[in-house]
Amino acid sequence: MPSTDPKVLDEIVKAYDVRGTVPDQLNPDVAHALGVAFARFCGTGRILVARDMRPSGPELVDAFARGVMEQGIDVVDLGLASTDLMYYAAGTLDAPGAMFTASHNPAQYNGVKFCLAGAKAVGIDTGLDEVKSTAADVLRGNGPLPAATAGSLSARNLLEAFADHVVSFIDVSTIRPLRVVADTANGMGGLVVPVVFERLPQITLEVMFGELDGTFPNHPADPLQPANQRDLQARVVSGGFDIGLAFDGDADRVFVVDEAGRGLSGSTTTAILAAGVLRTNPGATILHNLICSRAVPEVIREHGGVPVRTKVGHSFIKQRMLETGAVFGGEHSAHYYFLKNFRADSGLIASMLMINELSRSGTDLSVLRKPFERYSSSGEINTSVADTQDVIERVALEFAGFEQDRLDGLTVDCGPWWFNLRPSNTEPLLRLNLEAPTRDSCDQHVAELLALITSL
Repeated sequence: MPSTDPKVLDEIVKAYDVRGTVPDQLNPDVAHALGVAFARFCGTGRILVARDMRPSGPELVDAFARGVMEQGIDVVDLGLASTDLMYYAAGTLDAPGAMFTASHNPAQYNGVKFCLAGAKAVGIDTGLDEVKSTAADVLRGNGPLPAATAGSLSARNLLEAFADHVVSFIDVSTIRPLRVVADTANGMGGLVVPVVFERLPQITLEVMFGELDGTFPNHPADPLQPANQRDLQARVVSGGFDIGLAFDGDADRVFVVDEAGRGLSGSTTTAILAAGVLRTNPGATILHNLICSRAVPEVIREHGGVPVRTKVGHSFIKQRMLETGAVFGGEHSAHYYFLKNFRADSGLIASMLMINELSRSGTDLSVLRKPFERYSSSGEINTSVADTQDVIERVALEFAGFEQDRLDGLTVDCGPWWFNLRPSNTEPLLRLNLEAPTRDSCDQHVAELLALITSL
């Protein structure tokens, strides 16, 4: 039976969003409670709702919308959408939004990403804790009373307007003929990618796994895992494509593959896009999270920009963009943020700018990428430990002679190489990211760190 115990909220309300398995953790009762709570948090006006292609989406959205309308607030249903389409809607319609998606998680999951009017992030420190508290009251049966007059429900389709917005980031007339293949992994990219690329007549597009299917029959919609890029990499080579694009389930992230079938890291893509952004925004501030490659701030400085290092996570990045006036921000995990996109991330806008850079270069992507790849990195390595904070403190002592900071977990600068150790928000895991000048030295230091972590 679905659980309506308010304690379930402790399991599903994360640092940046709501994420849980259906129906044992996330079910219509919980979605209704979240609708009441988000309506109370937002106060007045209207709330936008949208969903990805997961089978549980319609029922959860209906229950959420019922909770919102009970509080006298109108609901505008955007229907099937990518998360970046929701951010666009929240920006252009100046209304809060709730996007029902579990992003890259497996089929049994669903979740909610909340934003305020203007696509402003809602995280645990910026309202999500308040939403959680009210939702718990609703599940206990002592939530706020319904309003005297219920809100209304209407529908709106913003797909074409969103596609126009995405393409506005480039000059379409300067794009050279290119062959592009996009693996949308049966996620929301299958809806939004073709509509955007219709506006680029010079581009020949092929979509892999474009059918919307929240059971993910081909491979998981998680391109951060190298195994999930293999189909795309093989197709790029066999089909003679210039570039491959791998989208996650809600299509707000994109990983890039060159014509030789080799994937670009999120850091490399961030550096390439930063160089392009600085051509049109001289001297601008650009954000990068603290586990991006050292090459990223180097490239930003070389192109006359101001790099600002941030914590990992979209709510932190968006807040720092607001504070610093940054025009662009990138994360190792392939989230790319744009001032002119209401400071929100968009895999499609990043794709447009990458195609623009490739078109402008007149070279292959395998050539274009080389100056931006200067170091060898470990990728993110997770280790299960009993007490994450205790291990971090003991590692810090082991490296007491080196420069350290605690912006996000522990970062240690060992001169030629550096590493960051961060605890997971949701599991007893430590996440290690390490970078060194060469592959051999990177592998050696990773082995040393992992031996140390597991011995503590």
